[in-house]
Amino acid sequence: MSDAKSYDTYNTAAAPLRFHQETEHHPENGTLLGFWLYLMSDCLIFACLFAVYGVLGRSYAGGPTGAEIFELPLVALNTSLLLLSSITYGFAMLEMQRNRVNGTLVWLAVTGLLGAGFIGIELYEFGNLIAEGNGPQRSAFLSSFFTLVGTHGLHVSCGIIWLITLMVQVKRKGLIGPNKRRLWCLSMFWHFLDVVWIGVFSFVYLMGVLP
Repeated sequence: MSDAKSYDTYNTAAAPLRFHQETEHHPENGTLLGFWLYLMSDCLIFACLFAVYGVLGRSYAGGPTGAEIFELPLVALNTSLLLLSSITYGFAMLEMQRNRVNGTLVWLAVTGLLGAGFIGIELYEFGNLIAEGNGPQRSAFLSSFFTLVGTHGLHVSCGIIWLITLMVQVKRKGLIGPNKRRLWCLSMFWHFLDVVWIGVFSFVYLMGVLP
């Protein structure tokens, strides 16, 4: 009987600890799973946009072709900025794992600046095309081009806003568990955008300049 009472007493005392551990681990797993599901939905969106461009990418309607309007050196520079930002974000994650707040913030800032440079060049490209009369309404090719590239640019812009928000949180509260989890999620998002852009650069720009 005394053993049974001791067992019940142990279970009662240990229950709050088990509950605390479960609630401590469950949000992290749930957040990462939910974010993976979001990325999968984003994959479907970009897959549809790539498919639309594949169908309409040669419908010029008497307008310019990709070879006539694409500036590959400028696009190559833009691609370099985004790929380099992925590397600098990796450095930020290494600093995060070492619990170095200042180092994490510095590399996040560099990543944000590279991302802002990417958006700036993309806006410059769009502005030139529209100024020359090659806006999205000119042809199906240009409509699909602006939609695909613009959607990616919108994602990068949202990523920069998210990055700035996380920098403020890390500065105020440090590298606590929730902030580390958010940084991991943004890392997956940022690298995902790099992969998508490689597809855009290859499928849209490089193939677009081919005769």
